[in-house]
Amino acid sequence: MKKNALQKLYIDELKDLYSAENQLVKALPKMAKAATSEDLKAGFEEHLEQTRGHVARLEKIFKALGESPKGKKCKGMEGLIEEGSEMIQEDPGAEELDAGLIAAAQRVEHYEIAGYGCVRTYAELLGEEEAAELLEETLKEEKETDEKLTELAGEINVEAQGAGESEDEEESDRPSNRKSAKTRAARA
Repeated sequence: MKKNALQKLYIDELKDLYSAENQLVKALPKMAKAATSEDLKAGFEEHLEQTRGHVARLEKIFKALGESPKGKKCKGMEGLIEEGSEMIQEDPGAEELDAGLIAAAQRVEHYEIAGYGCVRTYAELLGEEEAAELLEETLKEEKETDEKLTELAGEINVEAQGAGESEDEEESDRPSNRKSAKTRAARA
């Protein structure tokens, strides 16, 4: 059967998502290990199991299409994961680390939401009803994960802000810092 342009794009994008999900299967345990918040750690561990399910759904779609899921590396996900890894390696304070991990994870979720939204639409247009349903299920899970991260951010970002303020207060209580602040103000 000759493939039309949309079907080629559909398969290419599915391969990209397959690569992305497999990269996440490797990255999520590292993110869970780095997290200091027990809720965040548990969230990453839960999403790891979900991500394994996303890989299985994609494999089911590829099998139905008679296509191999391999052959493409998702450079977008590679970059997002690398940014998260760099932040972990910078070794920030606990609250800042958790806030940064949430930001990195939400960028990943938004990337996946965009990808799954597109391939679900392609599947619908191509008459791939079962695939469209599987992709919609994954899309809903990605959106739910993003919402959970937003809820966690509401707590963790406030803690990170408080940690930063207390460090600033400690520094401003030191005489040398008060003098340097006055000196900077006088220079301005």
